Amino acid sequence: MYPAQGAVRLDVQAPPQVALNAPFEFTIRATNVSDVMVSEVVVKERLPGNFRLQGSNPPASATDGQLIWALGSLDPKASREMKVMGMATSAECLRHCATVDFVVPTCANIEVVEPKLALTKTAPAEVMLCDPIPVSFVVTNSGTGDIQGVRVLDTLPPGLETADGKNQIAVDAGTLAAGQSKKFAVNLKAARTGTYINRAVATSASGLKAEAETRTIVHQPVLAITKTGPERLFLGRPLTYQITVTNKGDAPAVNTVVEDTLPAGVRQVQASTGGTVSGGKVVWQVGTLAINASRTLSVTYTPATAEPQVNTVTAVAACADAVTASARTSVEGIAAVLLEVVDISDPIEVGGQETYVITATNQGSALDHNVQITCVLEDAQEYVSSDGPTRATVEGRTIRFAPLATLPAKQKATWRVVVKALRAGDIRFSVTMNTQELGRPVEETEATRQY
Repeated sequence: MYPAQGAVRLDVQAPPQVALNAPFEFTIRATNVSDVMVSEVVVKERLPGNFRLQGSNPPASATDGQLIWALGSLDPKASREMKVMGMATSAECLRHCATVDFVVPTCANIEVVEPKLALTKTAPAEVMLCDPIPVSFVVTNSGTGDIQGVRVLDTLPPGLETADGKNQIAVDAGTLAAGQSKKFAVNLKAARTGTYINRAVATSASGLKAEAETRTIVHQPVLAITKTGPERLFLGRPLTYQITVTNKGDAPAVNTVVEDTLPAGVRQVQASTGGTVSGGKVVWQVGTLAINASRTLSVTYTPATAEPQVNTVTAVAACADAVTASARTSVEGIAAVLLEVVDISDPIEVGGQETYVITATNQGSALDHNVQITCVLEDAQEYVSSDGPTRATVEGRTIRFAPLATLPAKQKATWRVVVKALRAGDIRFSVTMNTQELGRPVEETEATRQY
C-alpha cells in the first residue's frame, strides 16, 4: 500500500498598489486540496524590509523577519485565512513570499477490547445417596474480543467423586468469542451422606479468572430392625415373635419391605396385618416409612420339633442398606406320663385271683427316663406273679419293678400283677410311679371287691 498523497495550496490576496506610509492589509489562504487530512500545517510569511507590520489575524509569531502561523490539522478541502496589516515605508516594490509546511499522517486504527470471563455452576440442592448428582458448568465471554485458553477446574471435596472415580473435574473450553457460552455436564456420586460444598474456577491464557460454588445435601434412609420372642418354649405351643422396623435416617424410606424366613417344618403360621405367607417366608409390603417412623409386625407359628428355633428377618428400602435381626428360642419337649391301674375280674371270690394291669403312657412331647413302678398289697391279698417290660422284685407285700430306661413320647408300657384273694373286703391295690423327668411320684389305687 502506498502512503496517502496530500497537498496544500497557498493563495495571496493583496491590493495591486498601496500608498507610501498608508495602512493596508492582505490575506493568505491555505487550502487542503487533497482527500486526506494533513497535520502540523505551518504557514510562514517572509516580510519585506520596507514593510512595517501593524498586526495579524490570527496573531502570528514574528521571528527573524518572518510571520509564522501554526495551523495544526486541515481536513480534506478545508481552508484557513490569515490577515496581515501594515504599511510600506519606502517606494520600493513590496515582495511578500509565503511558504507552507505540512505532514500527511500515516494512521492505523487499533481496536481496544475488554473480554469478560464468567462461570456459572448448577447442582441439585438435595439428593439421595444412591442417586447421581448432575452438575453443569457454563463459561461465558460477556465482554468484547476473544478469550483464549479457557479451562475449568473443580476439585471435589472428600466423599464426592465422578462416576469413574476421579476427585477432580478438568474441562478445556478452548476459545470463547465475544458473547459466546459453552456448557459442560458431569455426574457425581457421594460416598456418604452430608453437605458437600465445592468451588469451580475458570481461567484463561491471559489471566482472566471466574469462580462459582454449589452446595448439595445428600440424604439417605437408614433402617434399623429388632426382633424379640421368648427364650424358651415347650413343644406344641405357639411361638410369637415381635418385629419392629424403624427409619433412623434423614430421608423417607420408600418401598420398605420386611421379609421373615421361617424355620423348616413349622405349622399354623399366622402373620400380622399385611403379611403374606409363601414359600417358607412371610413378607410385609410396608411402603414408605417417614423419618423416625416405626412399624411393628408379628409372626406366630408352632414348631414341629423340640430343637432351637432361629428366626431371621430382613428389611430393605429404596436407597437404604438392608438390615437383619435374629431371635433364638429353645424349644423343649415335656414328658407327661399318665399312670393307669385297672383290675380285670372285679369282684372276686376269696381264694380266687385278680389281675391288675398297670399302664404308663407318655402323653408329652419328650422322652422320659427311668420309669419305675412300685405296687403295695393289703394283707387281704397275696402276691402270685407279675410280668412286664422290666422284672419285679417282691419284698413282703411290696412289688418293685426295675426302672424302664426310656419311655418315648406318645408311647406306653404295661405291667401286670396277679394276686390271690385271702378274705372278703373292700380292697385297695396301690401303685406308685417315679420317673426322672417328673421329679415327684405319681400315685394311683384301684378298688377291688372280694367276697
